[in-house]
Amino acid sequence: MTDKIEDCIIAARAELSLARSFLHNEISNYPTPISGCDAQFNHLLSQRQKVLAAISSLDERAFVPTPRAPSPETGIESR
Repeated sequence: MTDKIEDCIIAARAELSLARSFLHNEISNYPTPISGCDAQFNHLLSQRQKVLAAISSLDERAFVPTPRAPSPETGIESR
């Protein structure tokens, strides 16, 4: 079961990287001049932030609190 979950995370990371590349190309090739009120360009920037945040969240180490380790600062739980 863990392998299937890891495969899904790898696939998600690959799809997000593809989306990041697509958005990078769209933003790079956007016609100039770009005004601050250009809704389409601002939407691309917003989408890029969402994709980058999703990639970052996949790379973060998740913390799950337990009674012995209620916060990340408490260290490694041992018996």
